[in-house]
Amino acid sequence: MAPRVLISDELSDAAVQIFRDRGIEVDFQPALGKDKEALLEVIGRYDGLAIRSATKVSEKVIAAAGRLRVIGRAGIGVDNVDIPAASKKGIIVMNTPFGNSITTAEHAIAMMMAVARQIPEANASTQAGKWEKSRFMGVELTGKTLGVIGAGNIGSIVIDRGHGLRMKVIAYDPFLGQERADDLKVEKVDLDDLLARADFITLHVPLTEATRNILSRERLSQTKPGVRIVNCARGGLIDEAALADLLKSGHVAGAALDVFAVEPARENVLFGLPDVVCTPHLGAATTEAQENVALQVAEQMSDYLLSGAVTNALNMPSVTADEARVMGPWIRLAGHLGNFVGQMTDEPISAVNVLFDGVVSTMNLRALECAVVAGIMRRANPDVNLVSAPVIARERGMQISVTRQEQSGMFEGFIKVTVVTNQRERSVAGTVFSDGKPRFIQIKGINVDAEVGAHMIYTTNDDSPGVIGALGQTMGENGVNIANFTLGRSARGGEAIAILHIDDPVPDAVLARLRATGRFHQVTALSFDVG
Repeated sequence: MAPRVLISDELSDAAVQIFRDRGIEVDFQPALGKDKEALLEVIGRYDGLAIRSATKVSEKVIAAAGRLRVIGRAGIGVDNVDIPAASKKGIIVMNTPFGNSITTAEHAIAMMMAVARQIPEANASTQAGKWEKSRFMGVELTGKTLGVIGAGNIGSIVIDRGHGLRMKVIAYDPFLGQERADDLKVEKVDLDDLLARADFITLHVPLTEATRNILSRERLSQTKPGVRIVNCARGGLIDEAALADLLKSGHVAGAALDVFAVEPARENVLFGLPDVVCTPHLGAATTEAQENVALQVAEQMSDYLLSGAVTNALNMPSVTADEARVMGPWIRLAGHLGNFVGQMTDEPISAVNVLFDGVVSTMNLRALECAVVAGIMRRANPDVNLVSAPVIARERGMQISVTRQEQSGMFEGFIKVTVVTNQRERSVAGTVFSDGKPRFIQIKGINVDAEVGAHMIYTTNDDSPGVIGALGQTMGENGVNIANFTLGRSARGGEAIAILHIDDPVPDAVLARLRATGRFHQVTALSFDVG
């Protein structure tokens, strides 16, 4: 029986034809994306579901999808898909991470020009029969300093376009290496420097806990007087109330926003202010971009349904079915190891070495390597997957190397990840026990035995009495339950580490209390996807 695919959002005729040409039965019913109950009634008939942003693939929908094998998102964002629920049911979730890049970058440039020359206001005035030529005095882009926050796939295109406009381009990105900055011909700066120098600031980073309100009230006040700010990335990156205040005061000369903290944005503190240009999340809204992502998702889903090939999957590496059965636990371990060092490292990573020892050295190392790199990059880009991660890493100037060796110790096999920055070298190793559970077995050369938990705390200190008591007392006084507790030290009286597996995320105030004891060199909260 031929696989059957449901398209529940608008997709181009050419994409629909790709499915049919490859022998896949396809039902094109875009109205279902906005009808939850109707979708629930029919989803159990399909092997594949192709969507855009309107369809909400909730846990309830996934539970009703008895034969669903793959969900394909035509676009990058998958906020409308419950990925953990899909993973638990063995459903692959794919996206098309690069199809919108040029379109979004071009929209950012268009918005920058619009706010520089007050085009929307001038257009409205002129069409209203006024001729207010002296009212709309703009500024040139040539010779101005463009500050780009985020130099990834879209940001790098904006940097290139900025050079074409004869602007001086500077960039802030904690994961941007010098070699990649040289390739882009961009000056790499810290955020404070960018805020102080830029005449125009454009944001191109995902929304994470690290980037939420990256332009806070405090940071907005540090910007150069007369700055103009563009955001075509994600809502929530800017404190909108603070931006409104600074626009009213004249410190910020203008703002152009395609995204907002709450969408659809029916009302907003920025609406109605002069020198503010707003569009309804149009970054990817061009004919070319929509066609590109539609064709890509049709090709990817067809390949998987007909041959098992996996491309741009967010919850599965590119491996064969036979490999997946054996490698699954090791792939999870590789991701956890990369995620560990990624969460621990703030400065740009210049090199990554992955050592595969024993039984794991005979496996599909490419997939395992990609899992490590995806784990490292996940802090900077939550949308990263096992296919896009190596591309992004190369763009950031990371040098990835792999070493394999025969069994060298008590473990049947293990993986060790070492990252190098300008300031330090950090390593972590792990293995998979017979129960299939990944374990951390070494951190910074110190042997440990720690099960990977969703919520963890990592501390370092001098090996001395009282540290365990301080940890336990602080956790207990603040209602934090410790599920598991692992200690390790380099030598008596030397450097010591502790890893706490806890039931729930620890509030920042509790971490601050640990630091205030004066017993720890480092206190870091870590999180891992163990679903």
